[in-house]
Amino acid sequence: MLNYKHLHYFRTVAKTGAINRAAEKLHLTPQTLSGQIGVLEQRLGVALFRRSGRRLELTDAGRTALAYADEIFHVGAELEEALQNRSAARAHPFRVGIADVVPKAIAYQLLAPALTLAEPVKLVCKEGRLEQLAAELSIHRLDMVLADRQLPSSMDIKGYSHPLGECGIAFLAARAIAGALGPDFPANLHGAPLLIPGEDSALRAPLLRWLERRGIQPSVVGEFDDSALMSAFGQAGAGVFPVPLSTAPEVMRQYEVIELGQTLEIRERFFAISVERRLSHPAVLAVSEAARRRFQPRDAD
Repeated sequence: MLNYKHLHYFRTVAKTGAINRAAEKLHLTPQTLSGQIGVLEQRLGVALFRRSGRRLELTDAGRTALAYADEIFHVGAELEEALQNRSAARAHPFRVGIADVVPKAIAYQLLAPALTLAEPVKLVCKEGRLEQLAAELSIHRLDMVLADRQLPSSMDIKGYSHPLGECGIAFLAARAIAGALGPDFPANLHGAPLLIPGEDSALRAPLLRWLERRGIQPSVVGEFDDSALMSAFGQAGAGVFPVPLSTAPEVMRQYEVIELGQTLEIRERFFAISVERRLSHPAVLAVSEAARRRFQPRDAD
């Protein structure tokens, strides 16, 4: 059985970077603390620290252990809070990973229903690349990942992709840009400054194929993994930028841009990725059911 007092000692040393400082904080002698860390390393069968000058640095195994220790003591704090306040309604954490490429407005639309459940939910959102978030999902540090693509089969991670819905694309621009391009959409995109999603986005390839099929050659002036950053550049007049059709009205209000045109030939799709083949988490079910209602019936092509 893992000794959690030893784990606490290890975490304190890792945070302070030195045995002496950690010993003062823990009210132990440096010799005692060093011995306890040695017992933990022997129990785990790995070295957790290496010396770098006067400081201790974590090994690769140490960094892994620290991530788990942080999670363990975070859950312990939640347990203590739950028992101390058991007479009051407690919000259960709903931990969601959101791929960088998913528009913030879409993420809000999809996740908002989880906050309306009868059982209170505390939403904890983490943004990142899909690969990183899927890895955290696989070790149950996340309950769900929102993405614009299915979990790639090339990733050695067990997970299931549940379609949430899809919509067409609108092209938006600042008024000065739109006025200079004229109303003839999509021909007005030819030669226009264009902002496009980065390589991680599932929308990028279909967007470029659509432009090529129509013989439209814009001037690509920027690529963005973060859709909010792309919208901010579009607001500043850097170029035309695509957004999901379902969020276009909100983006136009927020960023004070106007629509050049829209197409249903390019479709942006959204998925809930979970470790469950059949969804059972109440918050994930709420997200899935609300999304199906929102995006149905399917837009006509």
